[in-house]
Amino acid sequence: MPVTDVLRDIDGVPRGQAVLDALVRILDLERLEDNLFRGSSPEVAPVRVFGGQVAAQSLTAAGRTVPADRRVHSLHGYFMRAGDSRAPIVYEVDRTRDGRSFSTRRVTAIQHGQPIFAMSASFQIDEPGVDHALPMPPAPRPETLAGYAEQLAPYRDQIVVWATLPRPFEVRYATDTPWAARARGPQPGEATKVWFRADGALPPDPLLHVCLLAYMSDLTLLDSALISHGIAAGIDRIQLASLDHAMWFHRPITMDDWVLYQTSSPSASGARGLCTGHFFSADGQMLATVVQEGLMRLR
Repeated sequence: MPVTDVLRDIDGVPRGQAVLDALVRILDLERLEDNLFRGSSPEVAPVRVFGGQVAAQSLTAAGRTVPADRRVHSLHGYFMRAGDSRAPIVYEVDRTRDGRSFSTRRVTAIQHGQPIFAMSASFQIDEPGVDHALPMPPAPRPETLAGYAEQLAPYRDQIVVWATLPRPFEVRYATDTPWAARARGPQPGEATKVWFRADGALPPDPLLHVCLLAYMSDLTLLDSALISHGIAAGIDRIQLASLDHAMWFHRPITMDDWVLYQTSSPSASGARGLCTGHFFSADGQMLATVVQEGLMRLR
């Protein structure tokens, strides 16, 4: 994707439909065999593969082996090695079980002959039943908030890697950015709220939309653990890495509408931080829940 063919944000970073289409192509895995797929990384990316990308591609591989009437309701994954964004990733799917209502899949992501990520996912047919959820937390509407480029501007020179990557999503912090929160000092237990939506139109493919949510789920999650200690990625000397990742999908997801992502960290110890998050649609429906433990190694 030549960068000359895309729109640019106010700080010159590529964004818009062409950048979103490039991400959709990244998630559109090449099928090698019935249970074997191959994926790649964006042309412009950090050397280490973004964890949300591996999780989303793994879910894509699993979803393409289940009957069309079944939707993913949960996934549980472990990151074992850092991925290399310059090399392809092979995804091997084990069709563990297909029952009358549920299907279970296990996926192993392999690179350079070694597993880098392993995931189990469960799919279910649509069924009626009881229905309740947490209420959506209060947050300013996305239309009233500054854009991502404006919110990052004061810290752009300190967080060069993330501030200059192409932006397939519109992102607007409804609370302080992690870098602004750092200036206030430690904020134990403080929640981070971020609005996001696809920066363009998406095809009406339910699996694609849920995989894009899985992709986004890894973007700001560990920040909530850092905020509790008054530190921020890109500024302070800290090694961060996702260790495991679990998600539960409660209701249908549309990623070209605004979604609110609230995250917080109940605990950190042993150079690890535990973070939880909830996703809400713009009209207040609870969409999904995520829990992750990440490496937080101070240097």
